Amino acid sequence: MYEQKTKETDRSVIEFIEGVENPKKREDAYKLLYVFTETTGYEGKMWGPSIIGFGSYHYKYQSGHEGDAPLVGFSPRKAKISLYFATGDTKREELLKDFGKHTTGKACVYINKVADIDLDVLKVLINQSVKFLKETYPG
Repeated sequence: MYEQKTKETDRSVIEFIEGVENPKKREDAYKLLYVFTETTGYEGKMWGPSIIGFGSYHYKYQSGHEGDAPLVGFSPRKAKISLYFATGDTKREELLKDFGKHTTGKACVYINKVADIDLDVLKVLINQSVKFLKETYPG
């Protein structure tokens, strides 16, 4: 039976951010915490050891695999800051054109620092991701 690695925990988000070694990255993490909280209306929660997630949804794939995940989130990693938005949303690519300096992976958008991105576009990306996931996985 598959055991989901990334689960919501009771760890303190503030303690986690305070543990970020790089002071600039720590400052950016607080900025992102504010933007994500204000935009979603959800309190940030730790998911696994290093992801700060906002809200949650239950997914179930055709394969039968199911679990819970945050609607959106971020992680101030050593190399880059990972931003987590809905995968499979075609509007994401369109919005990223005006986002600023970033790279993308399958599920993540990576930035070096908050100053490189447009915060208004970030808010639209967050809202779009939440809307997409709530429509895709109602419940």
